[in-house]
Amino acid sequence: MTVWFSASAVVPSLIAAYDMGPLGASLLTSSVQAGFVVGTLTSALLGLADRLDPRRLFMACALVGAAANALLLIVDPSGPWTVLLRFITGVCMAGVYPVGMKMAAGWARGDLGFLVGLLVGALTLGSAFPHLFNAFGGIDWRFTIAAASVGAVAAGLLVNLVALGPGHAKAPRFRAASALRAWTVPSLRLANLGYLGHMWELYAMWAWLGVFLDASFRLSMAADSAATWARIAAFVAIGLGGGMGCLLGGLLSDRWGRTRLTMGAMAASGTCAVIPWLLFAVCLVWGITVIADSAQFSASVAELSDKDLVGTMLTIQTCGGFLLTLITIHLMPVLVEEAGWSLAFGILALGPAVGVVAMWRLRRSPDARKLAGGRG
Repeated sequence: MTVWFSASAVVPSLIAAYDMGPLGASLLTSSVQAGFVVGTLTSALLGLADRLDPRRLFMACALVGAAANALLLIVDPSGPWTVLLRFITGVCMAGVYPVGMKMAAGWARGDLGFLVGLLVGALTLGSAFPHLFNAFGGIDWRFTIAAASVGAVAAGLLVNLVALGPGHAKAPRFRAASALRAWTVPSLRLANLGYLGHMWELYAMWAWLGVFLDASFRLSMAADSAATWARIAAFVAIGLGGGMGCLLGGLLSDRWGRTRLTMGAMAASGTCAVIPWLLFAVCLVWGITVIADSAQFSASVAELSDKDLVGTMLTIQTCGGFLLTLITIHLMPVLVEEAGWSLAFGILALGPAVGVVAMWRLRRSPDARKLAGGRG
């Protein structure tokens, strides 16, 4: 997942070097999201996550994604080829993120929330690493891009050491209509609606937090120091905080229930979205809570789905969520320019509010007994 935000992490450097505008900066992230949507939609309709060996699919996608990211080093960062390469990277991540969750779910024994939380925590840490690479790579943004590609290559090779768990189910006969179950089954629909509320906030926060911190720190320190500390702070909030949030969220959801954990996490992260002026302390809490519930939406869908369609249902879920992120990622710079960071981040709280209502309704559903060993 290091390649996901590899370009977003170096936005301040690219703006300075290539006079990149807000639209170009947004496209560095939103083109990945668009590619991910296309990739997950294709995978879901063809049932690839359930029909192919997930390790081989993961490997192929990680390696192609690493190559597409590495090609950023030889094209104009402000040109159309960059957008295309970021799109290809997003398509490839569709064979990494939901496929990895399916492999983790195959090993669950009453601890699905923790296992998926562990995986999403690792994905979160990987997504945040470009900010750390950028902090120690000096002004040369190419170091961050190259380091991210090396990480993705390593992942593509290491996944071959993974064994499939006893809960790994073989795919049924291909039926494109199976993908519709994500929205026709009421309990799955509510879990997915909760996930959409979560995603309204998550990736806009991840994509723009580093830029926000950079702008804020420049008000009180020299530009070079502000840039370095903004990168480190973004890594701590997104990577370390987010990774810890995923683990805690997984452990607590297995004990308290999926719906209770997701409602609490969204309420906390939504509150952080409307009070960004406390800066780093809030960013750290936000980094923990904004992702703490993410894996539990996936765990909920895995528990509510037919076992032979888990991969497809997870792919559909992430497809819808990342499609929604295209709105907020592009909305943020417009709102920042018109009304400032406080209002821009405040709009993100609308998603968690909707998500809390959806998960509350799911908690009252009879199907909630299928979640977290009957804990809801």
